[in-house]
Amino acid sequence: MEILKVLSLFTLAGLCEIGGGYLIWRWLKADQPLWTGLLGALLLVVYGWVATLQNTSFGKTYAVYGGVFVVMSIAWAWYVDGFRPDRFDVVGGIICFVGIGIILFWPRA
Repeated sequence: MEILKVLSLFTLAGLCEIGGGYLIWRWLKADQPLWTGLLGALLLVVYGWVATLQNTSFGKTYAVYGGVFVVMSIAWAWYVDGFRPDRFDVVGGIICFVGIGIILFWPRA
């Protein structure tokens, strides 16, 4: 159950950060209304708060989150922007997932 909580928090953090950044991007680059940017900023604040809900240290949380961010960014680009990941994107994402697993779940002596 703890693994599900950890992965859910990282997923929620990723959605908040990528979604917040995306809304600010749309506001500034696609002439969206100001409320779009403000909602993006709010999501970025929520992202910072969600990350604090992890039980690991700041450094470890952000190291793992870096891998989560890479994979979720590729998925976001594919789903939202119509970007089609190539095999190098997929292999890079798999490498990130392996790193996440090692950092979080590899048994320690």
